[in-house]
Amino acid sequence: MKYFFFTAIVFLLACNTSKKITAVGNTATLQNVSLNGKLFTALFQQRAAEYRALCLQGYNVAQMRIDNYAAQSTKPKAIITDIDETILDNSPYAVHQAYNSKEYETASWYEWTDKSAADTMPGAAAFLKYAAAKNISVFYVTNREERERISTLKNLQKFNLPNTDDIHFFPKTNTSSKETRRQNIMQQYEVILLMGDNLADFSTLFDKKTEAERKNNVDIAATEFGKKFIVFPNANYGDWENSLYKFNYKLVQVQKDSVIKFVLKSY
Repeated sequence: MKYFFFTAIVFLLACNTSKKITAVGNTATLQNVSLNGKLFTALFQQRAAEYRALCLQGYNVAQMRIDNYAAQSTKPKAIITDIDETILDNSPYAVHQAYNSKEYETASWYEWTDKSAADTMPGAAAFLKYAAAKNISVFYVTNREERERISTLKNLQKFNLPNTDDIHFFPKTNTSSKETRRQNIMQQYEVILLMGDNLADFSTLFDKKTEAERKNNVDIAATEFGKKFIVFPNANYGDWENSLYKFNYKLVQVQKDSVIKFVLKSY
């Protein structure tokens, strides 16, 4: 019976109906829910064993890198990591917004992060604790904002992650580029790994570049991936999507849909 109920819901969603339905695992009655891209990518993130495998693969590679790393200086060693979709899983936020026929909104995002309710990504906690046991400091360089500091640290501390304090937390200030924050850390530490889900988490090569530039710069930095740069999967959002829209954040969904249909290949 449960399987039939779930199948019926998926069918209704896929047909883009506007009928009233109740989602499995959610007691709220939902209006006008369609199976938009954000719901589908969140479904992959929450339910696919392949997503779990990709995360574990990334952290396994990261562990091998620190195990085999030969120090280049006398500086203490450190890792710089992003938070969202690198350490914390925010897919429930995407689902919540989709259920309300919305995408990202600043106010609703603050409501989500204020809950300190995000789970860790598969393998994240074990890896960070392993790195700390190797006397490697962890710095959290995030584009969450200063107002989210307390709630974010609280969320990280729920899982007893290392270095979850003000000294190791670097939120966004006046720019989304992380380069200045990275350089500040590198002045005192030998950074052996950078981890993130967005290419801008690694280098200015990827700061608000066009789609073509991003692909070209990936090839330029090819030897760093799996060596110093550890990339985690995020099909839900990121500069890969923003670059398609030429970083025009004012586009409405209909306009975004037009862009997507224009750039996709078919036969």
